[in-house]
Amino acid sequence: MLYNYLPPLAGNFAAFFTSLIIMFACGKKFIAIMHSWQHEGQPIREDGPKSHLATKKGTPTMGGLLILLSIIISILLFTDITNGISLVCLAVLLIFGLAGFYDDYIKVKKHTPNAMTAKIKLLIQFATAFGVAMFAISLYDNSKYITIIPIVDYPLNLWYFYIPFVMLVIAGSSNAVNLSDGLDGLASGLVIPPFLVLGIVAGMIGYSSYSLPQMQSLSIICSAVIGACLGFLWFNCSPAKIFMGDTGSLSLGALLGTVAVFNKMEILLAFIGIVFVAEALSVMIQVFWYKRTKKRVFLMAPIHHHFEQKGWKETTVVARFVIISWIASMLGLLMLISSFWRAE
Repeated sequence: MLYNYLPPLAGNFAAFFTSLIIMFACGKKFIAIMHSWQHEGQPIREDGPKSHLATKKGTPTMGGLLILLSIIISILLFTDITNGISLVCLAVLLIFGLAGFYDDYIKVKKHTPNAMTAKIKLLIQFATAFGVAMFAISLYDNSKYITIIPIVDYPLNLWYFYIPFVMLVIAGSSNAVNLSDGLDGLASGLVIPPFLVLGIVAGMIGYSSYSLPQMQSLSIICSAVIGACLGFLWFNCSPAKIFMGDTGSLSLGALLGTVAVFNKMEILLAFIGIVFVAEALSVMIQVFWYKRTKKRVFLMAPIHHHFEQKGWKETTVVARFVIISWIASMLGLLMLISSFWRAE
């Protein structure tokens, strides 16, 4: 709506502060509403760390609803929703957000940590990701099936593997962020650095060439996400007053993968999102090894619980994981900037 009236970069700052202000202005009231509705809070996993049963009991979930609201308002206000990318990002947020909301709702209503089956969840994720892949193919005429290998800046043509590759990136990113949402402030703290890097990449492409207004909108969307997550972190840091829930983690993870696809930085995402990769791999390794040997590789999975079981405080795990995320993201950004300058 306001996109055409803003100078370069102003939209980024406007989206960031709009999301941030919405979170700060509505956070306390939203938490109070969730408290009054969810009398017992989010169900805590019985097979999780025993300390969580006492410290997190009664904490409401579905904080992702407010995160999505603030991001969507910023997208509608400050991006060009006629160029396609904004509409696709909105669709990804809404579809994954609704799936996550249904999951959270059933958990709260039936007071069970298990709601939607993995098969149904994967079906929704892959179907939506397929749509994103088809749009991504139509977005670039000269490089439809390309992804960029970082450091060497080499365009890799994936040919017929491109669509399943994109589907795997988006679904994998969504589930990885979801798995990391197990400690106060962890998921919201971890998504900020990768979104910052991908937003800068989109900005460098979009603002250096006004023939790519889609990338300018993508950069603004990343700014909106960062503002929303920072605002949410204010209420979600230890001790958390509200949890993000699947409503937020599934949708933010899917959007992260989608932004990487549009930037053609899917491989880079695995590097700047190294903590998410570790979280997902730890679960896969644990399940695979336990089914075959009845023994565990980690004390508990995902891996953030492993370090809790080793005696690390929750705040220590969160702080160190977030530090690793920032280091990986800044190294990834450095590689990208050097590649951008070489291209110039």
